[in-house]
Amino acid sequence: MWIITRYLGSNIAMFEFNTEKEARDALKTMKGVKILSEVGCSSIPNYKYKHGAA
Repeated sequence: MWIITRYLGSNIAMFEFNTEKEARDALKTMKGVKILSEVGCSSIPNYKYKHGAA
């Protein structure tokens, strides 16, 4: 997932995109200060942490 955080004046907005291409295309038309971030999520639990192993 790709997120654009935009600062425009005193407003902050966040926009979510499924692909990097969609996000980069949107960046071209947005005004203000923009930050593009890739957000990763894992559904696999941290085995060592969950079971107390070091």
